[in-house]
Amino acid sequence: MKITDIKATTVTVPLEAPLRHAAGCHWGRFVRTIVEVETDEGITGLGEMGGGGESAESAFRAMKAYLVGHDPARLEEMRFKIANPTASLYNNRTQILAALEFACLDILGKKWDVPVYDILGGQLQSEVPFASYLFFRYPNPKTGDGEVRTVDQLVEHAKDLKTRYGFTSHKLKGGVFHPEYELKCYRALAEELGADQRSGDSFRFDPNASWSTEQAIWFGQQIEDIRNDYFEDPVFGLHAMRRTREKVRMPLATNTVVVNFEQLAANVLNTAIDVILLDTTFWGGIRPCVKAAGVCETFQLGVAVHSSGELGIQLATMLHLGAVIPNLTFAADAHYHHLTDDIIVGGKFEYKDGRISVPTGPGLGVTLDRDKLAEYSDLYKRLGGYPYDKDPLRPDWTPVVPNTRWADPNDARRPDISF
Repeated sequence: MKITDIKATTVTVPLEAPLRHAAGCHWGRFVRTIVEVETDEGITGLGEMGGGGESAESAFRAMKAYLVGHDPARLEEMRFKIANPTASLYNNRTQILAALEFACLDILGKKWDVPVYDILGGQLQSEVPFASYLFFRYPNPKTGDGEVRTVDQLVEHAKDLKTRYGFTSHKLKGGVFHPEYELKCYRALAEELGADQRSGDSFRFDPNASWSTEQAIWFGQQIEDIRNDYFEDPVFGLHAMRRTREKVRMPLATNTVVVNFEQLAANVLNTAIDVILLDTTFWGGIRPCVKAAGVCETFQLGVAVHSSGELGIQLATMLHLGAVIPNLTFAADAHYHHLTDDIIVGGKFEYKDGRISVPTGPGLGVTLDRDKLAEYSDLYKRLGGYPYDKDPLRPDWTPVVPNTRWADPNDARRPDISF
């Protein structure tokens, strides 16, 4: 079997409301590039890639010169063909490789009539648990609804998500407001949903590496009485994480400073991080994540699954990953519940008791809804991209690390952005 063509379509799918984070904002929508890899046997595989609010269509068009005529089963050769580690010093293609790997695994599963999880070693669990993913949010530009800025708004939003989806683990994305204000928010969240160490609910906090080590140590010591899954990326860099880990009594987690095998090796040799958040995009595909999970199993490091703003195709890759790794002991992350729609047949995956069932059909187990693909491709053409690392209400702000320029929680303005 040979690859005959690679097609890429950029879509933008609305969110319930703009999501604020330490480096800027998701401006009311996700921009994703949907990849279709066609073969001479009439089988087409699906992939997906983000890109900080921008299209990646041109990058995938450039891959045709490398991959037309390539056998999609030769995944290791594809890795070096398009992401040779020394050549990639000039053009890092890790995320491009990931989307193409998704599509090739989808092709193989369809050809062999098995789910991707069978290619990866076989299913260990049929459902994957997820955490609520709580963001500070601007109001919906059209309706004015969905704002999360105050303590009360955050608590009510979390309670609503717990009621609707059954989440028992709750993650707050911080780094937007001053740490003292976000501590107040986090403690209120835990007190409302169950700060008791023996309760069913647990919590995790992620300020996106925006703090100094001293701020991280202070904050971590203030939350030691909460039932924390882990403290995620309070600072940037292995040494800063190591300094923080020495001073706080809870596991530290990352999806920023251990995102490849060289960094994983460094962390094993001199541990700074207890829980590695595997991302099927950041690591270059599902198979590298399975391999990394094996390393973590050997050295008894925790494993969780990171979310990078997925639609249904990438969510399927996260589900297949979660199905096959034995050491997934934490609920996975997903932005998914913030989306208003999806581009797969049947609409959005459904949560039940905080879990999503792993697709059982051949390949990734999802099919493109051509009407939705066209609808959200047209929406992208109308709205264009957005700068992920900018805040629409703070145009002159730069997200330095560590940050000292916090947003004002009393600022109730609504951004005027395309939606």
